[in-house]
Amino acid sequence: MNNVSPVYTLKNECHDCYKCVRECHIKAIKVSDGSASVIDNKCIACGHCVKVCPSGAKKVRNDIDKVKTLMVMQKKIYVSLAPSWAGVYDLTPEQMIAVLKKLGFYAVSETALGAQQVSIKTAEVLNNSPNGLYISSACPVIVDYIRLYKPELAKNIVNVASPALTHAKMLKEQYGNDICVVFIGPCIGKKNESDNNTDYISASLTFDELNYWISEEFINVSELDINSEDKFVPEEAYEGSLYPIEGGMNDTIKKVGVNDDVTLLNISGLDSFDRAIDGLDINSLDKKVFIEALSCDTGCINGPCLSSNKAGIIITSEILSKVKFRNNIPKIAEVVFEKDYTENPVEENEVSFAEITKALNRIGKHAPEDELNCGGCGYSTCRDMAKALVTGDAEPSMCVSYMRKIAMRKAAAMLRCMPSAIVMVDKNLDIVEANEAFMRMFCGEMYEIFASRKEGLAGASIDRIISFSNIFVELLKSGGDMHKSHYQVKNRLYDINAFTIEKGEIVGAVITDVTKVEIDREKIAAKAKEVITKNIAKVQEIACLLGEHMVETEVLLNSIAQDYSNSDEEE
Repeated sequence: MNNVSPVYTLKNECHDCYKCVRECHIKAIKVSDGSASVIDNKCIACGHCVKVCPSGAKKVRNDIDKVKTLMVMQKKIYVSLAPSWAGVYDLTPEQMIAVLKKLGFYAVSETALGAQQVSIKTAEVLNNSPNGLYISSACPVIVDYIRLYKPELAKNIVNVASPALTHAKMLKEQYGNDICVVFIGPCIGKKNESDNNTDYISASLTFDELNYWISEEFINVSELDINSEDKFVPEEAYEGSLYPIEGGMNDTIKKVGVNDDVTLLNISGLDSFDRAIDGLDINSLDKKVFIEALSCDTGCINGPCLSSNKAGIIITSEILSKVKFRNNIPKIAEVVFEKDYTENPVEENEVSFAEITKALNRIGKHAPEDELNCGGCGYSTCRDMAKALVTGDAEPSMCVSYMRKIAMRKAAAMLRCMPSAIVMVDKNLDIVEANEAFMRMFCGEMYEIFASRKEGLAGASIDRIISFSNIFVELLKSGGDMHKSHYQVKNRLYDINAFTIEKGEIVGAVITDVTKVEIDREKIAAKAKEVITKNIAKVQEIACLLGEHMVETEVLLNSIAQDYSNSDEEE
């Protein structure tokens, strides 16, 4: 058994959108460090997250290598081919068989054969059972959903194995237990079914995997030798080919024949299934109600790995056009695979009211009016999100409103504390945001009035506050940035760094009053010049004094030298 879950996440491709959380019916998704991963023991492999993931981060386990290993082991591998193939592939049965044999499969059979046996046995069960609710076992996703999340209904699943398992048993009974059966179809849930029943289905491939494998082997159907003798074994299917279409199973049951006291219903989609059984008192049913339940809307023809761009109506019509019907359908099934589906409820961690309240406070929900229930995090309510926080399946950053508040508070704190004036203006030249420094710098006597207003200068016209609003007009037109150094307004000097926030919509500016700095700079320059001048004068005075002193010294020394010279001559 492959221990990797059928659905997994490529962490580097996951981009904080939480769409999989929002779309997952059972919230089997855990978000950690901004990446959403599948919770294996909660996942029912419906594949919906794979279909809706915008970045393609959700992937389906590839089992091609597993099948290739079986081929290397010289196993005879029979394909159980899902009936939806007839609407997906524009191939004849002979061509489809040729392609699969080229890949290395021993023989090809239709899963619809098993479906026919299931319908016959189900009709027998319904005709001979008491009033109550009966649910089909055909869809492995529905079966797992009931066992894990609606365990009280597990006993209502008809104890007949799915068409795929029944078909696998049929093939093994006819061709020997040493053969291997590989299911191929549009369903991801079949991977769970094969993992849990490896004695019957060795592996399950999707149509996506099949197409990839065909491409990998460079198989061109037009170049294959098509043998007209190649047929589906042991025979071709008939009414069982209706199964992938919503209501198809019920149609086959009707053809087998059920009593008038049996009501046949078909429900597609987990949401629809929930709505159908919500509030239902099973014990009060005074009739037999059978539900053909499928997890995919409109049936298997809308499976997550259908691998076709055809419109659903085209796929449906092509399947219907190829279905063959028998005049006489046996009343007793030739192959019966009885299987009891027992409950296996997911263990939910108990979360107290105090823990939920504490978690709500973590995301800024301190009062009922703070609980917006916007669904941006992927959960229906803020309390569901809080519960996920407690259990470790979510993180505070998933709350959009909370993160927005945090961002606004940070921005407001920065604007408020910056010594420079900051202002943002819209295309109508109305102020969107202005900090206190801007109001102090340009509002003059009106400062106290604007400062007392909760919205401050928001909404005021910029050209009524400052005289250089033309800078903002130019930016709104150009969409660029602008720097004005020592921009003079009356007797003040400003350094202005203007920038575009949203082209043609919002611009802003950081304005610094450099008047005092320039005045201080001029004073410093003047003082420095004065000091330099005085120093030069002192140096000159010292030099002058030194010069005079040197002259006097030289005269005195010359006089002394002369006196010594005269004295020597007299001697």
